[in-house]
Amino acid sequence: MRPSVLSEQPANRAAPANRAADRRLRRIWRLLALAWLLVSLAAAGYQWRFWQSDRIDTNILALLPLNPGERAINEVTQRIVESSARQIVVLLGAATPAGAKAAEAAYRAALAQASASNPASVSLTASPSGQDWFVQAQAFYAPYRDRLLTVDQRRALAASSADQQAQQALAVLYAPLGAPRLTPWRADPLALWLGWWQQRAAGSGLRMGADGVLSAQGRYWAVLPLETTEPAFHLDGSRHIQSALDAAGQAARAAIPEVREIRAGVPLHAEAAAARASWEINVIGWGSLAAVLLLAWLAFGSLWPRLLVVLSLLIGCMVALSVTGWIFGKVHLLTLVFGASLIGVAEDYGTYWFAARQGHQGNQGNTTETHWAWSRRLLPGLCLALATSALAYLAMGVVPFPGLRQIAVFSATGLTAAFLTVLCWFPWLNRGALPSTAFGRWLGSTLRFFPRARASWPWVAAGALALAVMVSGLWQLRIDDSLRSLQASPPELMAQQIEAGRILDLPSPAQFFLIQGDAAEQVLQREEALTARLRALQAQGQITGWRALSDWLPSQQRQAQDAALTAQVERAVLAQVGAVVGEPLQRPAFAARPLLASDFLAAPASRPVRNLWLGKLSAGYASVVMIAGLSTASLGALRAQTADLPGVRWVDRTADFSSLLGHYRQTMLWLLLASIAVVFIVLTVRYRRKAWRVLLPTVLAGLLALAINGWLGEPLQLFNVLALLLLLGVGVDYGIFLIEQNNTPHAWLAVCLGAASTSLSFGLLSLSATPALHTFGLTLLFGMGAVWLLSPMLCRPAVRVN
Repeated sequence: MRPSVLSEQPANRAAPANRAADRRLRRIWRLLALAWLLVSLAAAGYQWRFWQSDRIDTNILALLPLNPGERAINEVTQRIVESSARQIVVLLGAATPAGAKAAEAAYRAALAQASASNPASVSLTASPSGQDWFVQAQAFYAPYRDRLLTVDQRRALAASSADQQAQQALAVLYAPLGAPRLTPWRADPLALWLGWWQQRAAGSGLRMGADGVLSAQGRYWAVLPLETTEPAFHLDGSRHIQSALDAAGQAARAAIPEVREIRAGVPLHAEAAAARASWEINVIGWGSLAAVLLLAWLAFGSLWPRLLVVLSLLIGCMVALSVTGWIFGKVHLLTLVFGASLIGVAEDYGTYWFAARQGHQGNQGNTTETHWAWSRRLLPGLCLALATSALAYLAMGVVPFPGLRQIAVFSATGLTAAFLTVLCWFPWLNRGALPSTAFGRWLGSTLRFFPRARASWPWVAAGALALAVMVSGLWQLRIDDSLRSLQASPPELMAQQIEAGRILDLPSPAQFFLIQGDAAEQVLQREEALTARLRALQAQGQITGWRALSDWLPSQQRQAQDAALTAQVERAVLAQVGAVVGEPLQRPAFAARPLLASDFLAAPASRPVRNLWLGKLSAGYASVVMIAGLSTASLGALRAQTADLPGVRWVDRTADFSSLLGHYRQTMLWLLLASIAVVFIVLTVRYRRKAWRVLLPTVLAGLLALAINGWLGEPLQLFNVLALLLLLGVGVDYGIFLIEQNNTPHAWLAVCLGAASTSLSFGLLSLSATPALHTFGLTLLFGMGAVWLLSPMLCRPAVRVN
């Protein structure tokens, strides 16, 4: 039998020159251990500052890739997210308008009381009611009433005769006493302003009755706009918003038992995601840590090795979080969820070190020199294992996903830090005897039960059967690059969001028209040209409406035209009516200058459409027009509206992001194939003709994992490919461990412990509510199991590495 590569050379054979070299290396090693201690202390100090500030991000868009060459679109998307990141709307439905108003009053009172009693946790402010806002908006618009006309009014004034208009004015003048009127008759003899307001209400979701409530679905709804004082994506994992709204909802039901509550808004989804991520971090992190401790105790039977393994994990996570926070400024919650699963990978180095030491301490002493000798002889295999794993993680950063780059940096840094902790500190901190346990001996002995692959008919038949199973599963894989893979809100929250959108006729924030121009006036004029076309689509039933700033703030050109038209018509009307009633009637004066964008946006009147104005961007001014009542069939017609409109383009962010996900999935597939080739070359340099034995189990395991996903109906996504890339880096480690130690029982013990903890970590990750993490974890769970099963079959017979 060939001797192990880890065997120490007998002391009496060591030349004086070798002993002198060892002493020099030990001095360097002491300096490295001290240097690593200083780095760890610096990371600990950084952690103290990190957690004292707001550095955790839950914004799902922060994970998404930027579209190369689409700077304006990326900037617009960010502006839209920022404008809606604090907005919540609550609908309270009752059988009567009075019931809805009573429920709203109780709801507002409960929120105000909660905010006053606990301002640190309740960060909600209620906007003025619809009636209060309307009073403010009416007062703001009154001086500009003559400049505000609907399309139908403009057409009617231009087409009707003076006599017809005078008759209309008389009908308005002698209307019943209870007829709605917003101004004195002389200020609006044709009741034009009332018609303008009715169209604004219908087009903005503010279809309120005279009692200030909305009638829909057989109920009367009070609409309560809320705003968070903290950004929606800067949450700590607690459900402060939900708790405050739950308490307010209970107060509303106490006042009106039959009231129905519907909630919608980005902060609700962000808080749910943060709370879920916090739970997943705890479950995955603590579950993985518990598994590592249990396995270390069963294998090594001593408390100290367990504590050292935990130390390497803590140092690894601490340094990873510090480096990631230092590079990116903020760390996304999904990075922490993913990083929690890193425990199962990072503990491999400590487990490998202790397994090797346990296997050879019977022939070696327990001096520090011997520990150093073990570490030095283990160094090539450990470095190779670290290189493959770290490169696999860093390869994820090739894709321009900010989130994936964070994960890549976090994971590669964490693995390196855990590796350096094992290499620099373990020989110093573990000097006592390391007894073997019955469990460890039994687990190491199971290697003999695995058959060795050989060229025989049974093995050929088994391979053909496995190939058929894999091909069948791969054939059933379906590709799904949907954006929904990045986040999944609770079903009940999504149902309420959809219902609120249906009641209020809310537009989609992911599909919109982007209008750009050199000045604000040009943007408004281009908006007006677009809405003229959208009106035709609405008449055809392809959309139900739109939200456009120019409907509330006409261009100065349009204001001047309308002011001239109303002045001409109303003066003539007042003259004719004055002749009929026998007294001269004078038209009151209106504002001499047009309504400006700056004045409008600063006023409460702009609240319904303020988020549509993007203002000054890097490439001029911009606004968005959002569409309500979208359907798949109408997308083509909407896209066609931009054909000959300068400065107007249709933006479908959902389709754009899905297309990018598909593009990068294909890119990462090619990168995976290239990585396999590079790893094979690196392995060939060290293992020569046996390199295929180290690599083949991982390649087959990846194919088998995809096949199982196909059988289970799981889709093929970018995150499957990323999981396979990581599997390549981690799975190869087990082949390296076995080859480096000539397939000894203790090498197999290290492989079993590492595979078990890694599989458990990513198995817990597969429980994530986020589809991307679920897919990633599931693929790795199947892949790691297959690597563990195939490695002892294909990595033997053992080879001697010179």
